[in-house]
Amino acid sequence: MSDIKRIECGQRMSQAVVYNGIAYLAGQVGTPGASVADQTRAVLDSIDRLLAEAGTDKTRILTAQVWVADISTDFAPMNEVWDAWVAPGHAPARYTGEAKLATPDYRVEIIVTAAV
Repeated sequence: MSDIKRIECGQRMSQAVVYNGIAYLAGQVGTPGASVADQTRAVLDSIDRLLAEAGTDKTRILTAQVWVADISTDFAPMNEVWDAWVAPGHAPARYTGEAKLATPDYRVEIIVTAAV
């Protein structure tokens, strides 16, 4: 049986869990109140850091779930940052939706799953 590795484990949740060769990241958010682009950059930096700690990187992301607070205004600036970040030839399966996030100051949240 594979061991379970928990990264940044708190009482309520871990920021990532690695099991059986898969890294499952919790939803990552940026600085509340920052622009959508700045929040997206911060989210992707957190994803890079957590994936490295899990022993993998963005070229091994299998799926990405993106939530934006307002699809009509947040989608384009989020995509601009996302497109510059995704490794060429390694785009994951991705789904994007609009959601009411934890507070109105959050504009984007991204959840990824990656092979280790």
